[in-house]
Amino acid sequence: MTFDDLNSLGEKREPFLFISDFGAKNLKVIPLGDLDSHDVEYSTTKNYSLKPHADFFDKQTIPFGEYKKKFDSVIERIKAGDTYLLNLTQPTNVKSEMSLKEMFKCANARYKLRYRDEFVCFSPEQFVSIKGTKIATFPMKGTIDASIPNAKELILNSPKEMAEHVMVVDLLRNDLSIMAKDVKVEEFRYITKIEAGDKELLHVSSHVSGDVGSDWHAKIGDILKTLLPAGSISGAPKKSTLDIIDEVEGYERGYFSGVFGVYDGKTFDSAVMIRFVEKTEDGYIYKSGGGITLESDAKSEYEELLNKVYLP
Repeated sequence: MTFDDLNSLGEKREPFLFISDFGAKNLKVIPLGDLDSHDVEYSTTKNYSLKPHADFFDKQTIPFGEYKKKFDSVIERIKAGDTYLLNLTQPTNVKSEMSLKEMFKCANARYKLRYRDEFVCFSPEQFVSIKGTKIATFPMKGTIDASIPNAKELILNSPKEMAEHVMVVDLLRNDLSIMAKDVKVEEFRYITKIEAGDKELLHVSSHVSGDVGSDWHAKIGDILKTLLPAGSISGAPKKSTLDIIDEVEGYERGYFSGVFGVYDGKTFDSAVMIRFVEKTEDGYIYKSGGGITLESDAKSEYEELLNKVYLP
């Protein structure tokens, strides 16, 4: 499938599930009526009931020394002016007695996707929604352990976190402006609380919107092609930052940090595929990371990477 094929499906108002890898090079498009035959499950439920479950155990992530080498490489590229914000991610080996089906069933998240016996994601981050003529995106950038005293005040008043968030919002606003009119920031830096295994995390998000006109159905592929990869999980400026990610991270993101979305013939809703488990020949791999700016601290960023390895 190609983005042009999405335009054709939208023009005919044919409902589908859309899945894109991080680089927006590998697309999977499945008619909603054919999900069972493809062994695929998804959920976009706003109001879900919290279900207790076991978390992962025996988490084996990259040693801090190795992470710091990658972190330092990013800082050098920032100093050189090649990037201003880069989302640095790494894989963590995790063990669980659960199958991917069981993880999908018990995970507490609005956006969930299981693709066959290959991967599952349970994302707290909405990407793009389109309803009527209005398109909206919700970049999430900034995470802190909710148990830290004055956590909300600390993250909202942090110059580093403010700079990082402003860059992402500006990037998404510019991306939307390519396909939409009257683009504006509806809400800037609001807090959401996420259950993260044995702890709670606070996330900082913003709401950016625009008008795509009533003919957006026939352009849905063009809209997604313009917006991908997601700015909150790549960086700015996007093109050069993507090149640096390829050089520094040292592994394939695959569908992690890509996007999945649902088109029902009338509306479109989607999520960034973070909080992601991939099944490999060597077991489960959990992929996570965070945004790096010139003000970032290596130890703090490493701790954020670890904090994001959980089954919600």
